[in-house]
Amino acid sequence: MSKITFMGAGSTVFAKNVLGDCMSTQTFADAQIALYDIDAARLEESKLMLDAINNNINAGRARIECYLGVENRKAALRGADFVVNAIQVGGYEPCTVIDFEIPKKYGLRQTIADTLGIGGIMRGLRTIPVMDAFAKDIQEVCPDAWLLNYTNPMSILTGYMQRYTGVKTVGLCHSVQVCSEHLLQDLGMQDVIEGRRDLIAGINHMGWLLKITDRAGNDLYPEIRRRAAQKNAGEIHKDMVRYEYIRRLGYYCTESSEHNAEYNPFFIKSRYPELIDRFNIPLDEYPRRCIRQIANWEERKHELIANPTLSHTRSHEYASYIMEAITNDTPYRIGGNVLNTGLIDNLPADACVEVPCLVDGGGVRPTHVGRLPVQCAAMNMTHINVHLLTIEAAVTRKRDTIYQAAMLDPHTAAELSIDDIVAMCDELIEAHGDYLPAYH
Repeated sequence: MSKITFMGAGSTVFAKNVLGDCMSTQTFADAQIALYDIDAARLEESKLMLDAINNNINAGRARIECYLGVENRKAALRGADFVVNAIQVGGYEPCTVIDFEIPKKYGLRQTIADTLGIGGIMRGLRTIPVMDAFAKDIQEVCPDAWLLNYTNPMSILTGYMQRYTGVKTVGLCHSVQVCSEHLLQDLGMQDVIEGRRDLIAGINHMGWLLKITDRAGNDLYPEIRRRAAQKNAGEIHKDMVRYEYIRRLGYYCTESSEHNAEYNPFFIKSRYPELIDRFNIPLDEYPRRCIRQIANWEERKHELIANPTLSHTRSHEYASYIMEAITNDTPYRIGGNVLNTGLIDNLPADACVEVPCLVDGGGVRPTHVGRLPVQCAAMNMTHINVHLLTIEAAVTRKRDTIYQAAMLDPHTAAELSIDDIVAMCDELIEAHGDYLPAYH
């Protein structure tokens, strides 16, 4: 019998997807499932929902137990084969609000702020100490477990775990497996989706669609480039930033335009406010989304947690397929976030990169990609600089290194002076209070 521990199980809808997927398989039908969170109400809601799914699709075979609070964390992890991480330290309030409102005072606008930029830096700094504590517990009570990390900032957190702990860790993102399919759908090329082959490599949220061919091996990029340019010239739509990447850099990338708008110095510029409308950039999108999701959950939660007929159909999330491949030694291919052990030749060895990986009984085996196109590697490096400095700041507890991470963020540096960057960082550190350790 396998044991699966879900950290941050109050993320009810995501827990439904991942754990419902597991209970949909013969391999994990009788699994022991440990739900861990620090929010008692959300933990109970997830338990009620998963109990209903377990009864309806699984004849109640899985054993689902709740573990509340730090004092019960080791018990939740003890003997786990797989640990799924989906925590959010600080939540929408106070921390996400802080990440947006203080930079806004300095004239720095953001869209999502969970991966890069000053928001991504602060989220990384407040999450690394929690994940480091997880790592110590994992190494004590389930040292052979695989940690499947879904929490952002993906590259910062996964990179920290891979470099500074002994925990077997792979970072997983929702966007890799749907990248080329959604692109082709959006461009009206549905006829070539079936049987397509693609190669994606780079870093999380900026993995490059390096190659894409149809069933017969024909290169689809010339037609993609033509249609993307035509669409950007002819209409306002939700993916204009990434289509501009295709035009200017030659390649499409994995994560949405609302994310990528803040990953560079090109689109959100106080000197050129017209770019916001031209590229349809949703400033302050993440706080809006949080407010909407909180309201929607209050409306929807009863249909999930109080529905005795609730069912589940296996999703496309990687987690259950990875667990199944490792447990049964059946090969499965993913796009995973791993340490760059010579996988991408023109990115640094201590970077966390996103590359094709084969999963089987031996674990997660990343593949060698070679060199990225120079311009793609250069774009990735502007992120990796921030990743490495944020990790360095978390390890050394040096405030100057936080400043340096912010100074090298491409969007922040394009908008603010060094003095304003330092002042903004100081104000953010102060506002985060006990969510951050002391920095000197």
